[in-house]
Amino acid sequence: MPTFATADGARLAYHLRGDGEPLAVLPGGPMRASAYLGDLGGLTAHRTLALLDLRGTGDSAVPADPARYRCDRMVEDVEAWRTHLGLEHMDLLAHSAGAALAMLYAARYPQRIRRLLLITPNPAALGMRARAEERLAAARLRADEPWFAAAFPAFRAWLTDGADFDEVFLPFFYGRWDDAARALSDTEPEQTNEEAAEAYVAQGAFTPAPTRAGLAGLAAPVLVLAGALDGGPCPDLARRTAEAFPNAVFTVQPGAGHYPWLDDPDRFVRRALAFLGG
Repeated sequence: MPTFATADGARLAYHLRGDGEPLAVLPGGPMRASAYLGDLGGLTAHRTLALLDLRGTGDSAVPADPARYRCDRMVEDVEAWRTHLGLEHMDLLAHSAGAALAMLYAARYPQRIRRLLLITPNPAALGMRARAEERLAAARLRADEPWFAAAFPAFRAWLTDGADFDEVFLPFFYGRWDDAARALSDTEPEQTNEEAAEAYVAQGAFTPAPTRAGLAGLAAPVLVLAGALDGGPCPDLARRTAEAFPNAVFTVQPGAGHYPWLDDPDRFVRRALAFLGG
């Protein structure tokens, strides 16, 4: 397991999987160990995935100061990682909340991005968020599922009344609530640093106007991929995310939720490779 040192001396780990040209990968969660990404639907047959464990997750060290978990403060971790990997420019893929970090990085270091893939991205860095009505509309697309009647009232209560999040909501995050989805879902608690997740989005983490200005100067091509059944972001919110970039392609994967490489691996890999040029 390779590691590297950040500017403040923290020791962070990353994992290499597959063969081919490197593709740097930032996990979501927020603050979930990169293990949940697996081989990204078989992308390892075409590219070497370098999957970063952010501070305090997976095999990376816990910082002495929890304030270092804040998203904007980890941008320099990504830059230190790029330098360590020896990449003058990098192809960067980010999932969900990891996309917020990727956007902050691209705004600060646009010259270091060769291609950027944002998979079901959290648009908090742009000052946007999934609204309750968008999430509920996406959830209602699942009305024919056998688990819907039990899951939807609790999901609605969480969104509208602040009820506790419960595992009954989990099917809404997946295009298919099958054994593979359940297995991935079961790993989430042990892979997620809850303290770090709260700090990741703490006050001051995002300054949308400067970030948008920085991204307006990003020359690199960007792929924004949404899941047709995802509510956070729903396809429309993902489309508005793509509009922040001057050279973006927006696509929706049919039948996919928040983890499109799990819902239809072949379709996901084909789309990613088409964008990456191979």
